[in-house]
Amino acid sequence: MRHLTKIALLLSGTAMAAPAAASTIAADGQPERDYLPTDIVVTGERAEGYNSGDGSTGTKTPTPLIDVPQAVSFITEDQLEDQAIHQLNDALRYVPGISMESGEGHRDEVFIRGQESTADFYIDGLRDDAQYYRSLYNIERVEVLKGANALIFGRGAGGGAINRVAKRADLTKDLVAGEASVDSFGAFALLADLNQPVSDSLALRLNTTYEEFDNDRDFYEGRFIGISPTLTAALGPDTTLIASYTYDNDERVTDRGVPSLNGAPLTGYDSTFFGDRDLNFAEAEVHIGRVRLEHDFNGGLSANASLQFADYDKAYQNIVPGSTDGTSVSLGGYRDTTERTNWIGQANAIWQAESGDLESTLLFGVEVSSQDTQNARQTVSFDTTNETALDDVIFVPAYTLNPTSRSRDSQLKTLSFYAQEQLQLGEFIEIVGGLRWDRFDLETLDLIGGVEGDRVDEEFSPRLGLIVKPTPDLSIYASFSESFLPQAGDQFLVLSPTRTQFEPEKFTNYEIGAKWAPMDNVLVNAAIFRLERTNIRAVDPTDPTLTVLAGESRAEGFEIGAVGEVTDFWKANLGYTYLDGELLNDNAFGDAGQRLQQLPEHSISAWNRFDFNDKLGLGLGVIHQSEQFASFSNDVVLPSYWRVDAAAYYTVSERLSFQLNIENLFDEDYYPSAHGDNNIQPGEPFSARIGVRFEI
Repeated sequence: MRHLTKIALLLSGTAMAAPAAASTIAADGQPERDYLPTDIVVTGERAEGYNSGDGSTGTKTPTPLIDVPQAVSFITEDQLEDQAIHQLNDALRYVPGISMESGEGHRDEVFIRGQESTADFYIDGLRDDAQYYRSLYNIERVEVLKGANALIFGRGAGGGAINRVAKRADLTKDLVAGEASVDSFGAFALLADLNQPVSDSLALRLNTTYEEFDNDRDFYEGRFIGISPTLTAALGPDTTLIASYTYDNDERVTDRGVPSLNGAPLTGYDSTFFGDRDLNFAEAEVHIGRVRLEHDFNGGLSANASLQFADYDKAYQNIVPGSTDGTSVSLGGYRDTTERTNWIGQANAIWQAESGDLESTLLFGVEVSSQDTQNARQTVSFDTTNETALDDVIFVPAYTLNPTSRSRDSQLKTLSFYAQEQLQLGEFIEIVGGLRWDRFDLETLDLIGGVEGDRVDEEFSPRLGLIVKPTPDLSIYASFSESFLPQAGDQFLVLSPTRTQFEPEKFTNYEIGAKWAPMDNVLVNAAIFRLERTNIRAVDPTDPTLTVLAGESRAEGFEIGAVGEVTDFWKANLGYTYLDGELLNDNAFGDAGQRLQQLPEHSISAWNRFDFNDKLGLGLGVIHQSEQFASFSNDVVLPSYWRVDAAAYYTVSERLSFQLNIENLFDEDYYPSAHGDNNIQPGEPFSARIGVRFEI
């Protein structure tokens, strides 16, 4: 049911992934847990019988994690299972340096190193940028690559990028596995994973899930359906075809949380729903199809090409809380719809060569994409007043959903070329350098006002890293990278006449770090970084009627983490991040000196699994974030908090196991995320989930 991790291969500095034994059981009889990935390939391989020339997520080449000159965090499938996590936003809470935006109750939204994003999400290295909640039922690993990442990912990715590595059909094993779980609020999840080799050269896999949501919040409910078939075909000894399709259908109540009072979240109403049970609703229907072809030309040359089609149909509507004086609360509301179609094509050629003391890995790549988006909004008008008494159950005054007040159409086309050289000079020095060129062509139309907007940006994004390896299990690195974000914002819905004049914002990341493998199955990493954001719109100090690109912000900090099998019975993923960040001058975000929004000074995450024998195991997790501002206004503070999670595991046999997970063991009142000063999400109180996992 588990798979033995070949971590020693990664940490020794070997560049290519090697096969790992399937369904391996440790000497104590306990299934091995895979907390530290053997490589970070974007193709979804867990090194189980076939290799890929695609390489790691951080470099697009077959590079061990210890040789990637940037901070990277992972949450593997085994850790996700241990924590009973099924949604991406829940998984990311265990990554220090990430703060969760509440996403208006209908989407994944994050802050990475103080930079907010709704679009820096990827699946197998290809952009997945629509605004929706992502499930992990067909995902093998979640990767967070920190710092500017334009050379690998293109525009955006200023603070970092989040990549999901998808499961793929395996040519070597038969698998019928499933999972069922239910929590103390009545939420439950059913998952199935079926893998069947049809022949020596063809395999099929099917991952499916059905999940129903519930929690302590009044009137909250929802459900998720996911179906994801995949195919792997060996077209020859050196050629592999991987095809997949994912259908996700998500429906849930749109819950915008609670307002603030006197500079802090309103307390005493953590279960109160500040919305309309008949109106507040979000739904998303997502189709993603991917085809990937990999070929090894031998002689050190390999290539891969991917094509992805994605169709997103999204709608959400809600009544939302505004300000409160402690006796009444103001309300607003709207309905928003988005239809988006993405086409992405990407091809990479990788040439590995060696001559004497020199080893070279050269990457050439090209990416083209097309994106069409239609977005519309209707506002809510209240018939008499938008004020209502503050009570345990909010009475929503009569309202009317107005005709469409905003309708936008946008077409985006991109063309990118990139090259990267990884040069190893003898045993101790490695240099990583590369450059990406992007052409970004955006046309938008305001269908209500008839205003057109168009802009073409052509940007170069460099990357440079120096790695010193005193020993094979220790690397010390310094790196520099840049990324950019066009002024239309990360969803590219509309270009105003003003914004068509301006060049993209720029993100520049400086980082010094180290990665150390003190044992075969443990990796320790540390990094000091500075991230500068420039070209932010600001008022011209010499002429207040003009706007200029003079705004700047800075985030800097330190992080340290350790992950792996510390002893035969203890597996852990531990991390700490210190962050400081502020606006360096008056700009569109706020006044000079204001702290960046939702940027806790201290973040701690620690997950541990202890296996006492071949039957019984326990899990213990801790999350801490110090206080943070809900928005750039710096008027509302989300208090600091500690959350403790726990788990117990009982293995009946290699094919059957039970587990109990407890979230918020000590029933802490906390507020982990917000969307502005008056949409603050309370944390869930004590809850328990019991589950069973089986394999036939």
